[in-house]
Amino acid sequence: MRSTRFRNTERIGFIGSGSMGRPMIAKLLEAGYLVDVYDIDPAAAKGVVEKGARWHDAPRDASRDCEIVITCLPLPRDVFDNMMGERGALAGMPPDSIWIDTSTTDYHNTLEIARRAAAIGVHSLEAPVSNLSHMGVDFANVSFFVGGQSEAYGRCEAVLQTMGAMSFHVGDIGQGQSVKLLTNLLFYAAAVASGDALCRSVRDAVPAQQAWRKFVGSPANCVAIEQFAPFLLDGSYDRSCTLEITVKDMGLTIQLADELGVGLPIGRVVEKCYSQAGRKFDRYDNHLRVVELAQVAFGVRLQVAGYRAPSKYGADPAHPPDQEFLTDPVGRIKPKREHVFPLDDVPLSDIQICLLESLAGELTHVNRLILDEAFDLGRGMGLSNALIYDVITWSVGASAWSDSHAQQYSNEQLIDSAGAIAPPLTTVPHLICPYTEELS
Repeated sequence: MRSTRFRNTERIGFIGSGSMGRPMIAKLLEAGYLVDVYDIDPAAAKGVVEKGARWHDAPRDASRDCEIVITCLPLPRDVFDNMMGERGALAGMPPDSIWIDTSTTDYHNTLEIARRAAAIGVHSLEAPVSNLSHMGVDFANVSFFVGGQSEAYGRCEAVLQTMGAMSFHVGDIGQGQSVKLLTNLLFYAAAVASGDALCRSVRDAVPAQQAWRKFVGSPANCVAIEQFAPFLLDGSYDRSCTLEITVKDMGLTIQLADELGVGLPIGRVVEKCYSQAGRKFDRYDNHLRVVELAQVAFGVRLQVAGYRAPSKYGADPAHPPDQEFLTDPVGRIKPKREHVFPLDDVPLSDIQICLLESLAGELTHVNRLILDEAFDLGRGMGLSNALIYDVITWSVGASAWSDSHAQQYSNEQLIDSAGAIAPPLTTVPHLICPYTEELS
């Protein structure tokens, strides 16, 4: 196999666009790459075609003679259907080309496609994406967790770095998807827990925006609270991702835990929450709709009258793109956003202040416990503590707890096969609840 990296003048096929794929294609075009595209929803590719990408009517045609073909699709069946068959991408890919799947999918699916690709001389990489800030893909602020041959990764590293900010080669195919699932587990658990904590605050007459600011300024802070909870407060539930995707991701996470023999007690309850939301709401609804379960259970609404999250993915689709950015102490970049709440803060009683302190402590505790479960998954895959810590730090699952315990969680001495898996919990934190039983 050649060891040189691709030049910007060489062709890339891109199958799928959508909210994740469009910005990646735009970055490739800006860098001078020639990009051929196909999308299962032709309207989704209109913007990148206007920027210079070339549209094709089948994955096979978009991949013909391309040296790299990238898929970015919602579900495992979408990846399989667009790669295989007479019209599939593999039918157009030349020998020694490389397929990169950036979807979050079932790695068994990826392995089967990779097996068939190898038979015709095509190399395969999985490279699921994690945002380093809300919709960081819009400004190439994402990480790729890459599984596959290291030589193929070396050939594609420049392309991945063009589309994102960070990439990690984490091992063979299967490891990339597994790493993405453990980072998503952290985010999904935090989203459920923070939504529950906000509901409990509002039930006790604490304005939602005051509770949110308290949690952001506490050791409980994490990506889910700081950057995603505002979409609960403006009632949009975040238009950047569908509930269908989150239900799929958590199902794959539990499947992985079962294969590895990992207990994952909190993760299993989080999966029940998303599964319940998936049955109750439309699958194309926005992903934070899962918190609606808590709002119904507590009889509250988190939406703040007159407030709109400062993002085009919130209640105001016309909000201008992010222009100003901040760099945090770890080195991660995030948008500088001003949150304007039309409602004035109200004086809080001592009981309400104590409630917020207690809830912030419980959220911090959830972040710690779910981090332990994520490490259990990573160790079950055979990953080192240092690699697990790095991918968590550069993912949507990062939290103030994980940042402040770098030395503890990156300590390789913690990898002891006899004690790698945390003892089972006797009770799951009450901030994570599937709401199938009456609340006390």
